[in-house]
Amino acid sequence: MIVSVIVPVRREIASIERFLMSLAAQDVTDPDWEAIAADGMSDDGTRDVLARWVAQWPRLKVIDNPRGHVSSGLNAAIRAARGDVIVRMDAHSEYAPDYLRECLAVLAETAADNVGGPALTRATRWMARAIAAAYRSRFASGGAKFHSPDYEGPVDTVPYGCWRRETLEQIGLFDESLVRNQDDELNLRIIRRGGRIWQSPRIQSWYWPRGSLRALFSQYFQYGFWKVPVIRKHGRPASWRHLAPGLCLLVGLGLAAASIFWRWPLMALAVLAGVYAISLVVASLAAARQHGWDLLPALPAVFATYQIAYGLGFLAGLTIYLKTL
Repeated sequence: MIVSVIVPVRREIASIERFLMSLAAQDVTDPDWEAIAADGMSDDGTRDVLARWVAQWPRLKVIDNPRGHVSSGLNAAIRAARGDVIVRMDAHSEYAPDYLRECLAVLAETAADNVGGPALTRATRWMARAIAAAYRSRFASGGAKFHSPDYEGPVDTVPYGCWRRETLEQIGLFDESLVRNQDDELNLRIIRRGGRIWQSPRIQSWYWPRGSLRALFSQYFQYGFWKVPVIRKHGRPASWRHLAPGLCLLVGLGLAAASIFWRWPLMALAVLAGVYAISLVVASLAAARQHGWDLLPALPAVFATYQIAYGLGFLAGLTIYLKTL
């Protein structure tokens, strides 16, 4: 058996060296494995780092991804791969030395169609630590099980993924029309065909979150925006939690507009804003108690950025969709 690791990269100069060191440290002697990086025509020095590693490390291969999108890069890497098993990795993360070994073990033990680990985080700077702390909270994640570090069992999605090649060939590869959310969409196809996605805490990786509110807003606005095409394609969301931020924003905007003509919507909007403010404080206190009280001043803004950015992105995507009808 051959295992192929596929990695989409584009302008990853800040993290590519750290990722490659983590990849090279994988404790795998059997089966044979390879790594394929699909580069989205990086112009920041990422390609130079990859070229240097290719010259020194025969396992690594670099191919071009002219479109630059994650989904097109993943598909190009899959087509170039020799493996019977495909393991996706991401250049923004680090991986435990036994990551590949545990992926293969859990895939064999569970007979699942896709396996992965929980969404763990690492951060050193203050704002990045606050973003990571909020990421672990149910208030930001909506109770998604892949945010629970100890949960083992079936889930609707996992970070990255590990599949038998035949699974990907049967359900089709990643949807290249999606700039974001291509992982969720592929996992939704697996589930709708009666397949299983399995999470195990034995499969460990650590995501390095964005380091500023501006970068976080951009990231989650795109997540919300590209969730609409996924729902449009399948006729329903993978989980109803995906609708909550946009729905809450829509209610708030509706009340604000109605308050021009009536008094009661303004009172309802004030109550809604008050409940949300209290929820922000409670969630921030809980996250600060777990991850450090020094993060408390940033946490309300971080939680609000997660939710408002996602909600606005979803409404923007919905507006564009409705205009096409």
